[in-house]
Amino acid sequence: MEPTKNVEIEQKHVERRMDSGMVASTFIKYAAYIVIFFGFLYFLVRYVFPMF
Repeated sequence: MEPTKNVEIEQKHVERRMDSGMVASTFIKYAAYIVIFFGFLYFLVRYVFPMF
């Protein structure tokens, strides 16, 4: 007969906290950067480059 083994099992509970408002605001911020960048490129191609 085997003696009873006392084994402690470590359990980890991982909670993912995702603030949807934070994700949405970050997406809007970077989308605005992209729109401004392409607007600037459009301005260069349409108005500045034809001057040369």
